Amino acid sequence: MGRNLVLNLVDNGFRVSVYNRTTPQERLLQEFIEKDVKDLVNAKKVVGSFDISSFVRTIKNPRRILLMISAGQPVDSVIDELTPLLDQGDIIMDGGNSEQSDTTRRYRRLHHMGLHFMGIGVSGGEEGARHGPSIMPGGSLEGWLNTKDILQFEFLIKLLQSCSWIGLDITGNPTSSAGAGHFVKTVHNGIGYADMQLLAEAYHLMRDVLNMSPTDIAEAFDNWNADNLEWRLLENTAEILRFKDQFGDHLVDKIRDAAAQKGTGKWAVIEAMNAGVPANMITESVSARFISALKDDRVTASTQLIGPNHHKFEGNLVTMVDDIRKAVQASKIILYAQGFMLLQESLPRLFGCHLNCADLAQMWRGGCVIRSTFLDHVKSAFILNPQLKNLMMDEYFIRALADYQLAWRRVLVTAINHGIPTPAFSAALSYYDSFRCPRLPANLLQAQRDFYGAHTFELLEQPGVFHHNDWKRGSKPP
Repeated sequence: MGRNLVLNLVDNGFRVSVYNRTTPQERLLQEFIEKDVKDLVNAKKVVGSFDISSFVRTIKNPRRILLMISAGQPVDSVIDELTPLLDQGDIIMDGGNSEQSDTTRRYRRLHHMGLHFMGIGVSGGEEGARHGPSIMPGGSLEGWLNTKDILQFEFLIKLLQSCSWIGLDITGNPTSSAGAGHFVKTVHNGIGYADMQLLAEAYHLMRDVLNMSPTDIAEAFDNWNADNLEWRLLENTAEILRFKDQFGDHLVDKIRDAAAQKGTGKWAVIEAMNAGVPANMITESVSARFISALKDDRVTASTQLIGPNHHKFEGNLVTMVDDIRKAVQASKIILYAQGFMLLQESLPRLFGCHLNCADLAQMWRGGCVIRSTFLDHVKSAFILNPQLKNLMMDEYFIRALADYQLAWRRVLVTAINHGIPTPAFSAALSYYDSFRCPRLPANLLQAQRDFYGAHTFELLEQPGVFHHNDWKRGSKPP
């Protein structure tokens, strides 16, 4: 990604100094300049340095330095190397997938040194970095004011408004926001986990229940996308399903069904737990990867644990494919409702700032991995009601869920009857039904808590007044 960002910046007329910290740094950097840069119109605008001191000396004050390295200790190590070489007012930007608490710590540390630190979420992958990513900057406001000409460098970014400041005060004006940019990227990644899981579950149902080939499934996904969806992940998934290896076989059928992860989905789950925000779709999508990794155990269990008898699907295939489409779209509404609620609840608590949700939906509409026309409806909902607490309660989404919910339920019944796991679909419908339920069984849960731990409870007729009952003696609350 760092390589392609450099090429993109140079294409847009910026002079860029480049330093590669890994060994052997000379060879990698030299290859980059000789192979990737030499044919650019602005090739002379790239300056390569083979040590960090030379790198810093090539940059004019105030220096604006973007780190594109692995999260964690490598970021701290590079910052420790840089800080003795910098002057007050210089700016360091971390464009990796750092955890927000690390970014907040670094922001505070460098602030006391007179340096500006920014945590920048960058989405779009290598292709997005080359042709226009979605950029989520947070941290030092002064740093932003001195770097936004770089971060909003490309015509496409400006046109799609896919880079705006993360962190507003109560009046809607920009304010310093510590680790808010990386927090937003964490939630973005959590949403991405669940988006991917939804399509994996749709694929599973089509493959194992409807007996569709990868090519058939790809065609169905293309048809969904043609219906005014323009979902990048769906488009790319269809490309994956169509891909054949040198033997003419679909490569996807040969890939071991054990999904890895880098941890950002888990961070989103932890942040949701800390905030008390139900984000069960992200939670289940992370857990689905964990259980997929238990490949050998699953193979053994498949020979011993009994499920429903495998039988041929007897319904209408075209209707069921459309039902699955509706289940995906309904679940997607729930997913984004959970994600935006997590953002709205967490930014004031963690960073003392607020979020313009409509602006963020627009940012994600750009070069982002999760981009789709669905985000236009999200943006419209928050423009209509900037204080909207739950996306499901927007009129457009209320109508959409009403239209989708019966198909959604049919899909889950079919999955259950055929023994197909659908953790994301199921979590989404469970959330939907829980949210619309006027009286949940939590009254019993609270009574159980009081029975065992004297945690007290409120009565329906006396909210805000807490009682404890001696359940074994049959006494009653006053």
